[in-house]
Amino acid sequence: MLDIKYIRENSDKIKDGCRKKNVNCDIDLLLKLDKEHRKLLQEIEGLKAEQNKLGKEQQEEARALKNKIKEIEPELKKLWVEYNSLMKQVPNMPLEDVPVGKNESDNKILRKEGKKPEFSFGPKDYLDIAENLDIIDIKRASKASGTRFGYIKGGAALLEFALIQFASNVLSKEGFIPIIPPVMLTKNAMSAMGFLDKKSDTEEVYYLEKDDLYLIGTSEQSIGAMHIDELFQEKELPKRYFGFSTCFRREAGAYGKDTKGILRVHQFDKIEMFSFCKPENSSEEHKLILSIQEKLMKKLKLSYQVVHLSTGDISASSASTYDIETWMPGQNQYRETHSTSNCTDFQARRLNTRYKDKDEIKFVHTLNGTAFAIGRMLVAIIENCQQKDGSIKVPKVLREYMNGIKKIS
Repeated sequence: MLDIKYIRENSDKIKDGCRKKNVNCDIDLLLKLDKEHRKLLQEIEGLKAEQNKLGKEQQEEARALKNKIKEIEPELKKLWVEYNSLMKQVPNMPLEDVPVGKNESDNKILRKEGKKPEFSFGPKDYLDIAENLDIIDIKRASKASGTRFGYIKGGAALLEFALIQFASNVLSKEGFIPIIPPVMLTKNAMSAMGFLDKKSDTEEVYYLEKDDLYLIGTSEQSIGAMHIDELFQEKELPKRYFGFSTCFRREAGAYGKDTKGILRVHQFDKIEMFSFCKPENSSEEHKLILSIQEKLMKKLKLSYQVVHLSTGDISASSASTYDIETWMPGQNQYRETHSTSNCTDFQARRLNTRYKDKDEIKFVHTLNGTAFAIGRMLVAIIENCQQKDGSIKVPKVLREYMNGIKKIS
């Protein structure tokens, strides 16, 4: 959520930001509701002040004031609901260097890294390799759970455990605190993180009606909510975490897209970085998270490209987002495996997560970034490290976490 004072003082800039993000939001109506709400609030406060001045002998005047307040309060409440609903529609403003565009076709490729593997044979799709080795089983998962699920077995399971340990070691050395967060959140927590604002948001999450809880789609949601209504001391920042969790997504808008395999599933494991920092440091913090993502990829010796997402492709809460797309030789294309976003103070305002800067209280900035979305990393490793005999060569950096196993066959 943005600062309403900032919106009042920069309405044209906000309108331009909404246009760049392809968000249809009536800023003029928002400001009108804000003005009317403040006017009624001042009126009620004035009436209450008059009430407090009256003595015991002025009960009739006090009763009249009380009745007048009761008449105004429903209108105040109605205005607040309308105002608050509109405020939640206003997206975070894109930073100046974010490419302006309508959708993902306007994203900007910043650089390509790593050497694409060369094969003396036609590289296969990961699922053909994995099913032949019996390390990913979507047929049995379909019988047990339906579509968009998979059993990760044998060598693929060992690769997952290795990726978790590898990332854990790297991130711990970078000063990130490991955390295994709750995978269910209250409506208040999920909403505060900005994941229930649109119809598409509610269609994407799994809701447990009986318990009034939501299953998380990423550790980011749970880690950010951990510090609701808290005040950091300046010396505590930046506060960096990395969370490992199972994540759940309906993939409501993905019908007919990547329906087979484990690229786009309802349940997957993920290691996610999250940082609370001072506003003036968030751009550098964003670069740090991206650099760690690239460090992990380079140690795995995977070829990738770094993409700066356009204004039409970043989320409502993001001010700037970078993706890493990994080369998938079996599919002959780059696929997104990592994302990192600077959400500035957009989430922090609803979370009411602040810090004390000398004598001033300010909102922190929040950032998130994928370390490993395990399923997609398994796909990348299987396709890039496939051998002519149908086996998979284990990346050297992971072998120490797999008891020295060099090949999955």
